[in-house]
Amino acid sequence: MTIGVHLQEFHGLPVFEFPAPGAAAELPDAAAVAWRLSAPTYADPEDEQWQPLFERFLATVDTARVRAVVVGGWDEPYETSSAGIVTALMGANDRLTGLEAVFLGDMTFEDCEISWIVQSDVTPLLAAYPGLHTLAVRGATGLEFPPVRHEGLRRLVLQTGGLPGRLVRNVAACPLPALEYLELWLGRDEYGNDSTPDDLEPILAGIRLPALRHLGLRNSDHQDDVAAAVANAPVVRRLAELDLSMGVLTDKGVEALLAGQPLTHLKRLDLSHHYLSEETGDRVVKALAPHGVDVDVSDRQVPDEYDGTLYRYTAVGE
Repeated sequence: MTIGVHLQEFHGLPVFEFPAPGAAAELPDAAAVAWRLSAPTYADPEDEQWQPLFERFLATVDTARVRAVVVGGWDEPYETSSAGIVTALMGANDRLTGLEAVFLGDMTFEDCEISWIVQSDVTPLLAAYPGLHTLAVRGATGLEFPPVRHEGLRRLVLQTGGLPGRLVRNVAACPLPALEYLELWLGRDEYGNDSTPDDLEPILAGIRLPALRHLGLRNSDHQDDVAAAVANAPVVRRLAELDLSMGVLTDKGVEALLAGQPLTHLKRLDLSHHYLSEETGDRVVKALAPHGVDVDVSDRQVPDEYDGTLYRYTAVGE
């Protein structure tokens, strides 16, 4: 599977596409929407590139009231990194003084496959915007996230078809005292996921993330190993939501979860897109639902079989 639709909502705001040059469109209040700034990924010579679009945006809206920016496509994102966009956003920090949230790389498979998106070092955005609450990034090729401290960041999302272990370790090394929501799409081996449960250990210990309440370790082709690592992780005791969805979770992973620490304090456990037997899916629901836990075991998958071998797939791969 791949990503087929652009964001419709971000940072609790509807996404509004900043119109093309000359388009007759009434603009909303600058603070009422998340502004999607997107250029063609396969551009013709006459197409507006991302940086001129951004300059036109800054000259058009009340920049001090802008709360959220969604960066869509840019020309040839499969070859050209997001570095220029990061630099442009940094350079506008004296104008985007109310910016709270950035999504970098809102592209569908028709724009650019997730594992082809070339990112860059995105952490300078955190230094440029000390008031930033949310940072979300799609794509891991070329992505850098050196350990950094940020006092205000509340939500961090890395959506990938394959997240390298070094990036997991770097995120785990970040002191983020206000972070409440962490979501990592770990992905598949063939698209760069070489992380191990040991790489996750600092996150699971929770020492650098004292405010964490939602942990998503999603879209992994080693989801059973992730579930086993989570089963007795100290951080789980203070979570409200645990998300192990989108991966190749099997009965083995759920057995490890149920044999570990109690999960009855959770408000929600998301296991959707899984390879559980119906019996095990029913079992985890019956174990937790009476305690008020919303357990999602929807989107049950059936392995493909070829020449006697079973194949299981994450929800998002390429």
